[in-house]
Amino acid sequence: MYVCTTCTERSTVFLDAARKALPDLSVQPVACMSGCARAQTVAFRASGKTAYLFGDITEADFALLETFSHLYAASDDGTFDDARVLGDLRHKAIARIPA
Repeated sequence: MYVCTTCTERSTVFLDAARKALPDLSVQPVACMSGCARAQTVAFRASGKTAYLFGDITEADFALLETFSHLYAASDDGTFDDARVLGDLRHKAIARIPA
């Protein structure tokens, strides 16, 4: 999971909180992902898979992000037949970028 460190003054605090709350995920900082209008932004990307950019993420979304990460890892191409498996994250998606 990539966490934008440019979104807000709290981005670094969010990054640290994500690392603590999601110890099984590789949580990496990244400079601006152009999602400033929907800060805090996070992204998921893996080779050969659709990439996802989510916005308006808060610490309350950590459990959903963990669930998403497991579903994403299990998906062959990063897509889902039914977006409802993404829970409320489907409403926070800014972009889905084909592999």
